[in-house]
Amino acid sequence: MRADARENYNHLLLIARDVVAEQGVNASLRDIARRANIGWATLQRHFPTREALLDALLRKSLEELAQRADTLEASMSSTDALVIWLRDAVGFVQVYSGVVSMMASAMADPESALHASCDDLRRAGARLLERAQADQVARRDLNGNDLFALIGALGWIGDQPSFASRSKDLFKVVVGAILTERAAIENIMDANPMSA
Repeated sequence: MRADARENYNHLLLIARDVVAEQGVNASLRDIARRANIGWATLQRHFPTREALLDALLRKSLEELAQRADTLEASMSSTDALVIWLRDAVGFVQVYSGVVSMMASAMADPESALHASCDDLRRAGARLLERAQADQVARRDLNGNDLFALIGALGWIGDQPSFASRSKDLFKVVVGAILTERAAIENIMDANPMSA
């Protein structure tokens, strides 16, 4: 890709991130093109379908979350790493209205463009959970699929106007159900409150 084309592509992704954060995954592609100050044809040259645009946008964020798990695992206790990463993952799915359904569908469809990124995210969470379980600070009857589902559930709660005000409290309840050490739960949640 030429340098100017790469610059246009990256600019479009930045604009798309803002518009999708405002309007959800069904954001207007024409609005994205207008805000990026480009023509419809240019948008379609980079992203021929809504799915192609969302794949590029979400894949980058999902990859960053998976890499974040590596960083946390290497630098923090298993409890801290798991809770902070879980908070970040829930925060991500709360940014984009409708993304939970899209990610759930992608996990169920190995042919989906987002399947690999979602599976990487699931495996990153599973690794942090397994480390906490090995340290005996997390329930042993949960697995990576359960953690991925809990991220989706907490994201969905934050996406619902009637439940959004309770999302921080419900996050704390879920963390309390995952971790086995009560003192650790309180310390972690006080030190690392969920944003939003």
